[in-house]
Amino acid sequence: MHSELYVGVDISKQHLDACLQPSGRTWRETNDASGRTRLVTHLKELTPALIVLEATGGLERAIAAELAAENLPVAIVNPRQCRDFARATGRLAKTDRLDSITLALFAQAVKPTPRALPDEATRHLRALTTRRRQVIEMITSENNRLLACDDERVRERIREHIKYLSEERDDADEEITRALKESGVWREREQLLLSVPGVGPVLARTLLAELPELGRLAGKQVSALAGVAPMSKDSGAWRGKRFVQGGRGEVRAALYMGALVASRHNPVIKSLYERLREAGKPGKVALVACMRKLLVILNAMLRDNTPWNPHTT
Repeated sequence: MHSELYVGVDISKQHLDACLQPSGRTWRETNDASGRTRLVTHLKELTPALIVLEATGGLERAIAAELAAENLPVAIVNPRQCRDFARATGRLAKTDRLDSITLALFAQAVKPTPRALPDEATRHLRALTTRRRQVIEMITSENNRLLACDDERVRERIREHIKYLSEERDDADEEITRALKESGVWREREQLLLSVPGVGPVLARTLLAELPELGRLAGKQVSALAGVAPMSKDSGAWRGKRFVQGGRGEVRAALYMGALVASRHNPVIKSLYERLREAGKPGKVALVACMRKLLVILNAMLRDNTPWNPHTT
């Protein structure tokens, strides 16, 4: 009886370490164009049921894109999940080869669902929004240094750097706007999002770039992806507090600011926030509920291609 094959690939700057389960065979390729080609060609011949990679800050994107281009089933998982799995199975040692074995065993045991990777245009928009966010963080850091510095000559250099970074931010904004205008679909989706009180350009563009699944999944699924779905913590008759964790930090940060504005100016979100506060819920708990409600509304709007209507939410 033919058994399904599961592959784990551990990614570093120099190497790709792969493991095949259930045989346990491991091998290494270089993490460059030729090495990725060899790995993809070999895996295409094996026709595995699932290939699992860890999200490694962007290093996984090149090999994931090449695997997906060959219609191979790829799942990119949270590294914390794999470490928890390794500990649970008694695998405490950590090397690139051992990590690839853990990933393959994780693929075989857990079978995470493969998801379609963002297309090239979406990846470009994501890179632009990420760069804009990095520049804003640098501006904030420099402004803090300016406040702490008492040497006027150094302060002048900090001001010059802030001016340069501000120009970089404006250039990023222009390029993001241009990218959206060049895509009729994106332009239409952005206008739908912007029709909702509390949703500004930053939130709309973050959702388009970092959460391309929006409008294509059920409300609970998209809430879990963003990290605003409540998690249970119960045991027997004991009922613990619900909490949120994980998800996509960039989306959650932008959604927080959007929900904060919407809790004051969006009639649906404002009503929910006030009702929860009157029921004794802490402000942060009420705001997270508003984040989830806002995301579910936006998901339904993009799914149905309908603009904001407070009477139908």
